[in-house]
Amino acid sequence: MAERGEYHQAIIVGGGQAGLATGYYLRKRGVDFLILDDQPAPGGAWRHVWPSMTLFSTHEFSNLPGWPMPAYDGFPPAEHVVRYLTEYERRYDLPVRRPVRVEKVTHDGEAFRLDTSAGAFTADSVVAATGTWSAPFVPSYPGTFSGRQWHSANYPGVAPFRGARVAVVGAANSGAQIAAELTDVAEVTWYTRHEPRWMPDDVDGRVLFRRASQRAAAIRRGEPDPGPDSALGDIVVLPRVRAARDSGRLTATPMFGSLDEVDADHLIWCTGFRPAITPLRSVLDATPPGLFFIGYGDWTGPGSATLTGVGQYAREVAERVAGRREAK
Repeated sequence: MAERGEYHQAIIVGGGQAGLATGYYLRKRGVDFLILDDQPAPGGAWRHVWPSMTLFSTHEFSNLPGWPMPAYDGFPPAEHVVRYLTEYERRYDLPVRRPVRVEKVTHDGEAFRLDTSAGAFTADSVVAATGTWSAPFVPSYPGTFSGRQWHSANYPGVAPFRGARVAVVGAANSGAQIAAELTDVAEVTWYTRHEPRWMPDDVDGRVLFRRASQRAAAIRRGEPDPGPDSALGDIVVLPRVRAARDSGRLTATPMFGSLDEVDADHLIWCTGFRPAITPLRSVLDATPPGLFFIGYGDWTGPGSATLTGVGQYAREVAERVAGRREAK
């Protein structure tokens, strides 16, 4: 390699829930590691969600390994999660350096090199825990839309939309939640590619966590996957969503075929995200030993993108990282 830069046995890219959980287990295994986070403060993606967004689970079912989330009456909002992640990081003295933007990751056959906004780093192992929030997906449609376009990733809450005509696209949780709350202040058209698939009203994050745990256990045993959460439906019926649906304010409109058909002042895409792994593109094809991914949903394991679910995968990744160190 050229300039070697600061060396660690392992570097975690991303200081959100997946990165912190992995760091917790790496510390227990005695690995020399560093977490590089591009945010100015703790909290990961939870720093950027819309104001009314909450967990699907109560605090008892929203724990990272080692320390339970403090009590909260109901489904905890984003600021409660951010405070928890902040204290978690401090409690376990996890070595996080921020804000550091990882620009490119390469491998020379022996070690990884990370080029960053804070200079070069090298490591024997790299754990990608960048999540998806910074990589919003917007599908391509013909035509033009003259109003303002948004994505759930930068949806700021209801204030800019009062009294406006708003088109919301997306038949999953973010689309239903955003459309539901906007019906209080705006004229909303909720576009979906199919009829909404509501989960049973009594399903929340606790049920989904149990299902994810059962799926993960079956996959580890080499048994058939019992099926994703979507087998129950696509939308968790939170109280505000239920109220808007049952009152008739939240109804779906068949998806448009061209942007020319959208008659609205604002268009909000609730169309999901992709893994935010652009800096790792140069090593993806070769997939050198020592490269690990965590926290990207079903791609990295059932429940791996949730607070409670990520722990089992963090432990496994830490064990593999420690095993590489011990094999040297």
